[in-house]
Amino acid sequence: MTRVAHRFLAAFLTAAGLAAAADEPPLSSRVVGGDSVYVIWPGDFLSGIGARFGVDYRLLARQNGIADENRIHAGRQLRIHNPHIVPAGMDDGILINIPQRMLFLFRRGEPVAAYPVGLGRPDWPTPAGEFRIVAQETHKSWVVPKSIQEEMRRERKIVRQEVAAGPDNPLGAHWLGLSLWGYGIHGTTAPASVYGFRSHGCIRMHPDDVADLYDKVEIGTRGRLVYRPLLLALAGDGRILLEAHPDIYARALTPRAWRTPWPRPMAWTKPSTGRWPKPWPPPRRGSPWKSGASRSRA
Repeated sequence: MTRVAHRFLAAFLTAAGLAAAADEPPLSSRVVGGDSVYVIWPGDFLSGIGARFGVDYRLLARQNGIADENRIHAGRQLRIHNPHIVPAGMDDGILINIPQRMLFLFRRGEPVAAYPVGLGRPDWPTPAGEFRIVAQETHKSWVVPKSIQEEMRRERKIVRQEVAAGPDNPLGAHWLGLSLWGYGIHGTTAPASVYGFRSHGCIRMHPDDVADLYDKVEIGTRGRLVYRPLLLALAGDGRILLEAHPDIYARALTPRAWRTPWPRPMAWTKPSTGRWPKPWPPPRRGSPWKSGASRSRA
């Protein structure tokens, strides 16, 4: 069946006029997310809701028949459809798939948590590779790297060498330093930027999510950043699921079509149960929080 799934992928790419990546994606058997309902709160924006659930706000608007993405009303119910294939190949630790903008935590080969993340801009890409958590800090000061100071200068912003812990600190309240020097997993003062490519290379999380992850890991926890725009999964009834994302860093697929603004359609077929697993962690409202010196990219 694995061979059939990869033949399906090759046929899909050929039909789309695309060249396959050098490495075929490992076949998965797990999907997280699914269908849920969210009630809009006063002050909500569609971009922030989409970032919280790991779904592009434009797709969210289309799914809910919203003509103007900037006009939503408190009390309205939104249908959230956010299935994600869990990438295969991890036993214990953290797995982050860059094009998918998702972080998965594994224990004994099983995913125990999944979170949307924000990653580096195309001109400040998040690197792929193995890592370990080497630091855990709360309310960390941000020592601004020289390269980001130069960017501040070019953009005629106030050039800051260090930002103390507090509401203006872009690292948020929790910091997980990685063995990839200068990179870390942290919170953010801009939750709507999660599930996008807006950082200088670090991995951003919603403040509630990073607090949850912080309590689940420890120094020495291993992790891996992978770059898989295409994901395959085999459902229990034998159906093949495909999740496709733009090749945001132009590393795996060459045609320009894969770098056009997303969201692009995803080919999904439901498992035999007729429904997706319930999303986890459970959706939560944002809560008030505070923001704690190595040089790091925000």
